[in-house]
Amino acid sequence: MKSTTARDVRRWIRPLRGELRRLLQDLVKANSVAVLAGGNETPAQRVLQAFFREQGIRAELYSTDFIEDSGHPQLRRNKRYAGRKNLSVRLSGSGRGRSLLLNGHMDTVPPGNGGWSRSPWSGLSRQGCVHGLGSFDMKGGVVANAAVICALRREGVRLGGDLLFESVVDEEWGGGGGTIAARLRGDTADACVIPEGTQLEIYRATRGGFVVDLVIEAGDPAGYFSRAEVVSPALPMGRLLNWIDELVKERGTLPPKGAYLGFPDPAPVQVLAVEANRLDPTVPLSVPSRATVRVYLQFLPEENVDQVIAAVRKRLERFCASDPFFRKYPVQWKPLIGGPLYGHELPADHPWLECMQTSATSVLERPVVTTAAPYPCDAGLIHRDFGIPTLLFGPCGAGAHNPDEYVEFESVMETAEVLLSAALTWCSG
Repeated sequence: MKSTTARDVRRWIRPLRGELRRLLQDLVKANSVAVLAGGNETPAQRVLQAFFREQGIRAELYSTDFIEDSGHPQLRRNKRYAGRKNLSVRLSGSGRGRSLLLNGHMDTVPPGNGGWSRSPWSGLSRQGCVHGLGSFDMKGGVVANAAVICALRREGVRLGGDLLFESVVDEEWGGGGGTIAARLRGDTADACVIPEGTQLEIYRATRGGFVVDLVIEAGDPAGYFSRAEVVSPALPMGRLLNWIDELVKERGTLPPKGAYLGFPDPAPVQVLAVEANRLDPTVPLSVPSRATVRVYLQFLPEENVDQVIAAVRKRLERFCASDPFFRKYPVQWKPLIGGPLYGHELPADHPWLECMQTSATSVLERPVVTTAAPYPCDAGLIHRDFGIPTLLFGPCGAGAHNPDEYVEFESVMETAEVLLSAALTWCSG
């Protein structure tokens, strides 16, 4: 195959612009929300399958429920996979090059309780952006991956190595089930890229993560409107929040290193929710007997995550033992999704990273930042558990996991161009 240039890559991708924009809008309009125990990804996967069919490309939909009996150590036991289907496309190479996996997830988080200025599933294209739930996280990236497949097929280009596209279920809520299913069915590669929203930066590392609910149950609701003392966890919760604040400060002293060098808070601890009765007119005025703090801990790739979590839990036990209220009403430790997610880091001199850096710099015609992700994702699972060197590179946007999410469509096109250039180089014969 003759050498291709950035101009060639743009020439192959740009004619697809209108079709790709419509695909992204259609995918956003398709509700593919996942909740803690399950998800509704398959209707959106069928939209994607129909698009590939129109392009003359065979896309396989397959069930993922077989993983429930797989015994894989990273499988979430509180999830169900019936009716949830992955989508896969393979462009077989000549057998003379390295293979590449284009991974993306179709599920989105729920839209939350209000705050959207328009429907979360509007798919509105306005002022260069496509708006709606999942547009940035990460249907824009899925469309960029699809563009690579379509461009190669239209140009009749056969790579040296196999190129595998997959749109998986169950990435949100710390899932990983779709990615586990894809690997267990035998889909593997010599390298992987995930076009999560990275603002056109290359992420060579991801954090680990763990979400735990700290629950306080105290008092007797029957004591309200009586002469008995009304015990409430609401005020003692303030002391628990202060304990969390001390943990935040301690974790904030960790020295950043490797890909996280330069991060002011490389391993943050965040309070995601605090609840003790709701400020809701349907809830009667009453003293709460239950209070919960949801805490999100993140970890550097090189940390022993299980040891850190065990140390935090011991620390909480010591705090409870030192406080009269919490000695009587100990804080309950309830992990939200089971075990933790684990991060990863690709060496700065890895050939796949060098390939991506060269491709991005050439196509974008400017130096490209290489850094680390401020979040966990399936990359850690693909890299650590399945041994596939993995990077993140994706479009620009904002609002992931929040109202009025959007993705900049021009950056989706640029992502596709960079990924096509990288695939041509990496998979060359």
